[in-house]
Amino acid sequence: MSAFTGTGALARLIVRRDRVLLPIWMLLLGILPLSLASGTAQLFKTDAERQGYIDDLGGSPLLLLFYGTKPSDPSLGALIFWRSATGIVILALIGVLFVIRHTRAEEEAGRRELIGAGVVGRHAPVAAALVTMTGASLIVGALVALGMISQDTPASGAAAMGIAWASAGILFGAIGAITAQLSEGAGAARGIGIAILGASFGVRGAGDVAGGLSWLSWVSPLGWIYQVHAYAGDHWWVFGLIAVATAAFALLSLRLSARRDVGAGLLPPSLGPASAAASLSGPLALAWRLHRGSLYGWLCGLGIVGGLLFGGVAKASADLLADNEQLKEILERIGGASGASDVFLAGTLGFGAIAVAAYGISAALRMRTEEAALRSEALLATGVSRLRWAASHLVFAFLGPTAVMLVTGLTAGLFYGASTGEVGREVGREVPRVMAGALVQLPAIWVLAALTVAMFGLMPGRAAAIGWAALSVCVVLGQIGAVLRLSQPLLDVSPFTHIPHVPGGPVTAAPLLTLTALTVLLVVAGLAGFRRRSVPVT
Repeated sequence: MSAFTGTGALARLIVRRDRVLLPIWMLLLGILPLSLASGTAQLFKTDAERQGYIDDLGGSPLLLLFYGTKPSDPSLGALIFWRSATGIVILALIGVLFVIRHTRAEEEAGRRELIGAGVVGRHAPVAAALVTMTGASLIVGALVALGMISQDTPASGAAAMGIAWASAGILFGAIGAITAQLSEGAGAARGIGIAILGASFGVRGAGDVAGGLSWLSWVSPLGWIYQVHAYAGDHWWVFGLIAVATAAFALLSLRLSARRDVGAGLLPPSLGPASAAASLSGPLALAWRLHRGSLYGWLCGLGIVGGLLFGGVAKASADLLADNEQLKEILERIGGASGASDVFLAGTLGFGAIAVAAYGISAALRMRTEEAALRSEALLATGVSRLRWAASHLVFAFLGPTAVMLVTGLTAGLFYGASTGEVGREVGREVPRVMAGALVQLPAIWVLAALTVAMFGLMPGRAAAIGWAALSVCVVLGQIGAVLRLSQPLLDVSPFTHIPHVPGGPVTAAPLLTLTALTVLLVVAGLAGFRRRSVPVT
């Protein structure tokens, strides 16, 4: 029997298990550049307009940190490749998490040992995860390339951009396969993988911002993808470097997997205390221990870094867009002397709210994870009631997103106010407005979390699929609904469509109260179903 025996069968199993989530994130990432290109082409129609936009944005060190060095070509394709750099980072993150989910997480749950008892080679689980991630990344890359070709951009640049996007998922999928061999737990493996991606992003950003340290961009694996410069040189030879590194990382992960026992990690685990601390005496304390890492990550990632980006760029983007005649007409219809900056802040906060909704769904699904792993059953066998146990997780599903949006609004307001003029006076005026724009998004976020709670109580086996599918529908309707000119009744399916445009727009209480009431009804339905059904439902 070969060490790779069963790779194909395991790859098909992965596709079947992720038959809902896999197509969703492939489609969403694949159409992201198309959505951005369609809107940009309408706002900046000539090379001169695009060059001015690139020069102004490229003068901000903050934007260089996120987008990389500005392109040398003012074409639409080069601008979109530069502006869509965030999508590359997201695909890289998915690569890390996807491979760990189908390797280390399977081992931790005990399913890897069961599968290994059959006709399955030693390398098959890791190889199957890598093959599946490679195929999914290539499909995303093909969608990106086809979308850019549909915008009348050169086919060679579109191909380079598509391959660059695919390379991010494939390369960091291989890195995720290495981190999966290091720790006994999937959580620690994810932490190591995300830390590597974060360090790669930071090193690449330092190289792009600091002119004398440009060589740092070549130290970072993420920097190699940025160096492709699609539509602005098409550095095809960089793909050779990426391919060699990917192959080396994949082979290293296979060798490391062969050197350890099933269920063990190469790094020795740190032993905890012999007895639990007094702070773990209740279900809420246990839920805090389970949710705190994710909460800290969202507070730092979106609350601080995202808020800094939203607030720091708002005035510069508004100044640039205000010179565009077509956008002026739109802003005049919206109204307000500060219409450009308000529209920018309302739009970015709305986009951030959709991301925070993913956190709310994930926190709600933690109940399903605990139940499927048979840990909730042992806890409920004590004096803890079902409702008390569920409430301990609902605290983080609803108050966690509230804290993230609060910090996002505060950070964005501080940096936006500081960029507009007199720091003391402007900060005091802008912080409440921007925080209101962040907090007004909460009812829509809560609806998606509540829908997941309802499915957990009524249809636990489909809670994850329905929760993530609902979020995907909101993303599609919000990001490309207007581009595709979908009907308003269809757009109204998304709860985010009903959120007032704050700051800058009028606030009506009716939609916010309606969404909040819907949240309460869904939570009550979910808890009622949870009280009546069997536990566990695997």
